[in-house]
Amino acid sequence: MTTLKQAAQWCGGKVLPEYENVAFCGAENDSRSILPGQLFVALRAARDGHDFIGKAMQAGAAAALGERQLPGVPMIVVPDSLTGLQEIARGWRQTLGRTRFIGLTGSVGKTTTKEMTAAACATVCRTQWTQKNYNNDIGVPRTLLDLRPETEVAVVEMGMNHAGELSRLTRLALPDVAVITNIGTMHIENLGSREGICKAKLELLEGLAPDGVAVLNGDEPLLRAAALTCKTLWFGLGTDCDLRAEAVRASAFETAFNAVGFGERVDVLLPTPGEHNVVNALAAMLAAHCVGVPLRQAAEALRSFVNTGDRLRTYEQDGFTVIADCYNAGPESARAALKVLRDIPTQGRRIAVLGDMLELGDFASAAHRTVGEQAAEAADLVLAYGPLSRELAAAAGKKAQHFETKEALLAALCTCAQRGDVLLFKGSHGMHLEQVLQAFFKE
Repeated sequence: MTTLKQAAQWCGGKVLPEYENVAFCGAENDSRSILPGQLFVALRAARDGHDFIGKAMQAGAAAALGERQLPGVPMIVVPDSLTGLQEIARGWRQTLGRTRFIGLTGSVGKTTTKEMTAAACATVCRTQWTQKNYNNDIGVPRTLLDLRPETEVAVVEMGMNHAGELSRLTRLALPDVAVITNIGTMHIENLGSREGICKAKLELLEGLAPDGVAVLNGDEPLLRAAALTCKTLWFGLGTDCDLRAEAVRASAFETAFNAVGFGERVDVLLPTPGEHNVVNALAAMLAAHCVGVPLRQAAEALRSFVNTGDRLRTYEQDGFTVIADCYNAGPESARAALKVLRDIPTQGRRIAVLGDMLELGDFASAAHRTVGEQAAEAADLVLAYGPLSRELAAAAGKKAQHFETKEALLAALCTCAQRGDVLLFKGSHGMHLEQVLQAFFKE
């Protein structure tokens, strides 16, 4: 618990004397989700959060953080609510002296790796971790404020789409271990090149503790070429990695490999498909190793790993095999998903339902054409949706159909899909292919 007086000192805010000893635990910026005892943060966005302070207080909020005082409400008043939230989170993080922090970012797979890391750490340590996708300038402070003093390991996911964002977030979290899963092309629209993306991802190291460890993808030449001054451990498939994978075996629903490093060879079985998840698992095991988790215990935890949301989730329903990967999409993750589709044994057809990949800027046309060519190799039928996916459908050739609306896509899918087929749903979150997937099984 933190008092308003203490929080106001951290953020430079003002509190009326009668409210100084009001205490809160955690923070929330959505009045519909507020929990009793939390601090409600009134942000100015599409809607002004100050208009919902009363509702939040009625729902049990202990106090509010805002830019103007409301009568009768325990509040911290600051010039900017978002900055105030971040500074309070920074202050609270610095009280957590016994907690080891693992900060994690990457172009692809960071949420999966975060969940794997948390599962591994929880076998030995009291562990908290980023919930859902709370990895931005609002989500990271909220994650930090949710941490309890007894927490031994905190796994904090950090995302970005512009230069400078990770620099701010890592200086809030101050990680002891900094993990970069990979350098892809997500957000290349804003950062110009993979080199620009790499530079932005390496901002994570700016908040690294002086005796901290960077845990980096050793298969990425851009990371290998970076001028690093901190202790660094490498994971990947290469023989020069500190923790590497050997004897990778992938099937429709699971992936197995040997993790080799630190004088050990450990059998790892992941209950999820995709060879790309081998690298995610190595990153998680190495990060957990840095906070004292034995490799064998980390491997045992991963045997029961369950990913969050529609992230390459493979299951059977109504006679179909479904690969649901609707959370987000870029060229790298699309290629990985198509490889899973290609490798699944089936007596039916392989149908790829693909939506636009967003935030690729000038690279969008070429990226969609490349994925279209890969889809033609992996699938028997390609159903493409969205304006950018015209290029994808054209590259896929005779196997492809293109649709302007989700309704037309759904109608075509219902007409052509037959029991025994394998259905891959893959697209950026903004395309909402999960709606097509849900509607298909209601028809």
